[in-house]
Amino acid sequence: MKRVVTIFLALLPWVSGAQGAPSEQLLFDEWFEPHTMRFDYYHCGDAGGEEFYFADIHEEPWWAGSRVSLIDGNDYGNQMFRIVDDATGRLIYSRGYGTLWDEWQTTAEAKTIRKSMPESVVFPMPKADVRIELWSRDGKGEWGKRFEQAISPQSYFVARYPQRYDTFDVEVHGDPSRKVDIVVLPEGYTAQERGKFEAAAKDFAEAIFSFEPFRELRDEFNIRAVWVPSHDSGVTMPGAGEWRNTSAGASFWTFDSERYQMTEDMHTLRDQAGHVPYELIYILSNTDKYGGGGIYNFYAISSAGKAAPSRARVYIHEFGHLLLGLGDEYVGGVSYDELSMYPSDREPWEVNLTTLVDFESKAWSRMLPAGTPVPTPVTPERADVLGVYEGGGYSPKGVYRPWPNCMMNSLSRATGFCPVCTAAIRDQIEFLCR
Repeated sequence: MKRVVTIFLALLPWVSGAQGAPSEQLLFDEWFEPHTMRFDYYHCGDAGGEEFYFADIHEEPWWAGSRVSLIDGNDYGNQMFRIVDDATGRLIYSRGYGTLWDEWQTTAEAKTIRKSMPESVVFPMPKADVRIELWSRDGKGEWGKRFEQAISPQSYFVARYPQRYDTFDVEVHGDPSRKVDIVVLPEGYTAQERGKFEAAAKDFAEAIFSFEPFRELRDEFNIRAVWVPSHDSGVTMPGAGEWRNTSAGASFWTFDSERYQMTEDMHTLRDQAGHVPYELIYILSNTDKYGGGGIYNFYAISSAGKAAPSRARVYIHEFGHLLLGLGDEYVGGVSYDELSMYPSDREPWEVNLTTLVDFESKAWSRMLPAGTPVPTPVTPERADVLGVYEGGGYSPKGVYRPWPNCMMNSLSRATGFCPVCTAAIRDQIEFLCR
């Protein structure tokens, strides 16, 4: 996910505090109302650079996020947004995330055309005027500010949220501010297939909680669903000549990869998701065809058809991407340039991948059994031993993973998440539930 700055955007140094909590605890009630502000924009450019353009601002009825964990210190994602109080210049909210555009920028197509994709970020409704800043990593993994805009919450141009769709609870365990809140959206279910979607949403919940550590932490989650019927049943498959008019506009053959099922229309997803308190968006598509995708703090999508092989395992794999940006540990199978995604001279931000450039900075390095060789050879006696195994991040060489067969690697052979992924998942859930 290479980032190269356009010529007119200066690289600014990363501001102290954006990646770590301030010395004193921010007080939610001092700075925010318990509603959501949504900032829509367009992410534009090509392989050589990126630009951002404002689209719209919305107010949504609820704030489902933590009222304690306001500053993101995890350093996850290739994008980051920051909310700065206008009067004092104080950072009052930040979050990292990824986007589909980031991945597209590494494809061969990005070298030949310029493209825009709708994107969106959400944060608690500020009480006073603020400034939003959009930051991204450059080719060296360093942060730079790319865009900023003043926002007045009192402006009558802040669009109020219209309720249009029915909703239902799948599994709710408590106050949204103290839980991880997932909204499940339908893709390719017609008005006559509502019952099928409701069954799929319940199946999704059971699948997620069938794996550790989610099974143990089940009470830390809320799952709600929004019913948005599609005109057509199924999902668009360009490579098969099948086109559908559906609620999310999803499609297989994303970036010309047959099983990669995604949608570019993030604004529409936000319109649908905002009908319930939510932090994470998961789309269930009405198809038996194997496939899906997931991007950190953006959205995830999976095939929900009963005939879809390894359905539950795909759900949990893509949820690993969505929840905290766990990296893919397998080799090949993608259309983007893995050398641009994981350059050999840069340490990946993903907790479960390393190029050994700065392995000591990862918690993984401190979890290894004494005497573990680095790199670690894959042998029968090491089938369930934490190590540093070559092959990951789509590349057979130069990128390393913690476990021979974690859920982020092989859906057919893995029995669950490795210790590195499990520890990071627990930490992220704790962060979101404070």
